Amino acid sequence: MLGNMSSITNSGTKIEDSDASDAEISSSAPHTAPNSDERDERTSRDGASIALPAHVAGSGALDRLIDTARDYAEASTAGNTNKAYAADWKHFTRWCRLKGTEPLPPSPEMVGLYLADLAAATGKAPALSVSTIERRLSGIAWNYRQRGFTLDRKDRHVATVLAGIRRKHARPPVQKEAILPEDIQAMVGTLPYDLRGLRDRAILLLGYAGGLRRSEIVSLDVHKDDTPGSGGWIEIFEDGALLTLNAKTGWREVEVGRGSSDQTCPVHALEQWLHFAKIDFGPVFVRTSRDGKRALEARLSDKHVARLIKATVLKSGVRSDLPEAKRLAMFSGHSLRAGLASSAEVDERYVQKHLGHASAEMTRRYQRRRDRFRVNLTKAAGL
Repeated sequence: MLGNMSSITNSGTKIEDSDASDAEISSSAPHTAPNSDERDERTSRDGASIALPAHVAGSGALDRLIDTARDYAEASTAGNTNKAYAADWKHFTRWCRLKGTEPLPPSPEMVGLYLADLAAATGKAPALSVSTIERRLSGIAWNYRQRGFTLDRKDRHVATVLAGIRRKHARPPVQKEAILPEDIQAMVGTLPYDLRGLRDRAILLLGYAGGLRRSEIVSLDVHKDDTPGSGGWIEIFEDGALLTLNAKTGWREVEVGRGSSDQTCPVHALEQWLHFAKIDFGPVFVRTSRDGKRALEARLSDKHVARLIKATVLKSGVRSDLPEAKRLAMFSGHSLRAGLASSAEVDERYVQKHLGHASAEMTRRYQRRRDRFRVNLTKAAGL
């Protein structure tokens, strides 16, 4: 959900977001209800934890294995997904208590009422979008499974309410604008050639040519197994760079070839950044010192990618025919990925493989062009 951008400057300067929360319960159940946060967090962690059977006596070795198993269980879903599901469960359990009931065992009737409250919130709390409500339901169902229960999502109290919400409130998905080749060239042209500029140029060009998610960009390491939190690593060859990514669907390789000129070549930009930042181990993209002359050890946040895109879009004049606020809302980290899918004039199969999509249908959802009606089937049909 996009927030109001309070300030935007050139590369290396923070852009402050004030994200509007979509986590309000209702006017009678504020999301920030006091005195329950710690209990909810403890319930979320302990209730979903791996434990020994009741008839097995504990020991130091078994306790260590339990901790290891818990870590693996948490790693079964992405970190951001875990955070979202934990927030969903906290929100739902607080709502239950404010309504005078408990979240366990599962009650399809109460879940249906909860969904209705999210869709038709009253007072200061806004109604949530259908996609957010569906995500909340998935989070609740997942948390029930971790606690040994099953929520029947096909139960009429859940299924019919959700179907009605979809029918009454569903809207077409809001897609981010694709960054096209001329846009990315203009954007990198706004960056200076200091250390921050070299880093941000490499981020934009590599993210665009690799069709990468912003989390995939910042999770790269120089070598395999450099850091525990690595999401992949890079190998640079004469003809390009090979990225090995731990993506949503498993490990995949992305080939990023060299460009037609050094000014727009993602591999050259990456080499320049690594060379002048003196990075030969650990995260590829890190913070810089305040004076911009030294690379630090701390890995960049993926939010930096979104801020960088918005800042360079404004400064380069991309879609300058539109108001600034609309331009900020149109572009995000996903615009790089959509840009590659929309611009690469190759067989669709190669784009699908490059982006790691399981189906061609998903790849087509990323293909967004500004030159609509380029192919006129009406005339082609003889009319």
